[in-house]
Amino acid sequence: MNSSDPRVEENLTELSRVLAKTADSELIADLLRCLLTPSESADIAARWALVKALNAGTSQREIAKNLEVSLCKITRGSRELKKPGSAFQRVLDTLKETTEK
Repeated sequence: MNSSDPRVEENLTELSRVLAKTADSELIADLLRCLLTPSESADIAARWALVKALNAGTSQREIAKNLEVSLCKITRGSRELKKPGSAFQRVLDTLKETTEK
């Protein structure tokens, strides 16, 4: 399936709806491990870590060095984080709320 295939959106939407209704974080982690190869899991984990580091004010060069990711990925993350209504920022806000409780 390529990224322009309408089934991509259909399946991502379906998966998102199910995950949004699932309160079991262990089940979600298990699902991600089943869906993703170890390499894909590491890539997604690194991308999330870089978004958190950007949000914390860490420089892009330091993030690249610490996480061994390209500046292109970091720049993309930075752009996404700065967008109005950014999904990254909304999820970071949710993360902050859950850790404050």
